[in-house]
Amino acid sequence: MTSATTDALDRSALMHTYPEPKVTFVRGEGSILWDTEGRRYLDFLGGLAVTSLGHAHPAVAEAVAEQARTLVHVSNLFGNVVGPTVAATLDRLIGGGVDRAGGQVFFTNSGAEANECALKLARKWAGPGRHVVVSTADSFHGRTLATLAATGQPAKHAPFAPMPVGFEHVPYDDIDALDATCDPSRVAAILLEPIQGEAGVIMPSSDYLTAVRALCDDRGILFMADEIQTGLGRTGRWFGFQHTSVMPDVITMAKALGNGVPIGACWATAEVAAAFGPGDHGSTFGGQPLATAAAAATLAVMEAEDVPARARRAGARLTAALEAVDGITSVRGHGLLLGAALAAGAGAADVAAAALAAGLVVNAPRPDTIRLAPSLLVTDEEIDEAVAILAGVLAGGAGS
Repeated sequence: MTSATTDALDRSALMHTYPEPKVTFVRGEGSILWDTEGRRYLDFLGGLAVTSLGHAHPAVAEAVAEQARTLVHVSNLFGNVVGPTVAATLDRLIGGGVDRAGGQVFFTNSGAEANECALKLARKWAGPGRHVVVSTADSFHGRTLATLAATGQPAKHAPFAPMPVGFEHVPYDDIDALDATCDPSRVAAILLEPIQGEAGVIMPSSDYLTAVRALCDDRGILFMADEIQTGLGRTGRWFGFQHTSVMPDVITMAKALGNGVPIGACWATAEVAAAFGPGDHGSTFGGQPLATAAAAATLAVMEAEDVPARARRAGARLTAALEAVDGITSVRGHGLLLGAALAAGAGAADVAAAALAAGLVVNAPRPDTIRLAPSLLVTDEEIDEAVAILAGVLAGGAGS
């Protein structure tokens, strides 16, 4: 594999909200991507945990093509036959895949919009005066103004100050800090990631979510789980909260739901969802037939393949292989959402760049961590190839 180079495409008409790309991809199949120069790459980032069935999965591609030939959009002034089925499937998976959980779904176009729905729902449910949502330091909940305010990263707030009011942050995995902050006379909800993905795959203590649930129950506060990165099989369960015995009041998801087609969802228990009435919230494209057809096909493949079980088995293999690599000190995460911590002196961004040049797509969510989120259908051979590439990069001194 030759070094990745910047292609000659003219991007002058695009806003400069992203760094100049080192590579432009034009085709994908499963875990493999090809760039404009015909170079092959092994994708172990999955579009930031989005393409959980791999690129161009035939069942999803066919469902999208057939729906595009049939009916793409009618607006939410009218019904469509796809969305209700997807909502019922999500409710069943939230219930553990056996029984319906008894909740209701609002469809969105993205994870940020799913969290926007959750934030509005929490305020409507709690009523006047109880509008504060407490989230955690280093969290990531979206780029809209409200979800950015909920995000616990002050450096991302500064360019857009003043931020919307009603958002407070406490350290992650600190139940005492939540206890001190969550005054039920003003706090409507706690919004948490079961695993902090953008912070570098940070795991909470085994009893943290259980303690959060107990605190919420004691004070009449909503427990809202941001499952946008952890949901739909990624961690070895259908949802990250299912590694415990707790049930959140509100669950948001997106990323993997359409296997790359933009769609998100906000689920809430029936009691909480009842706070919304007609006109309280909406989305022009949310739940449209094209996006929900992609979601229906994606979920059908996920269930047929039992992707949580596949993620557990593949994740165990990948974790063990990474732990044996010189230059990796530890591996965090569940299933196929993993963070490989690098030895002191290795810069994760440089390692990720060197891996890309060698034909492996990963990223660096923090200076000392490489994140891996491959397809949930990844093969053993692809795992072995990815680890060999990363081991070669680290042996070559990238980032030191």
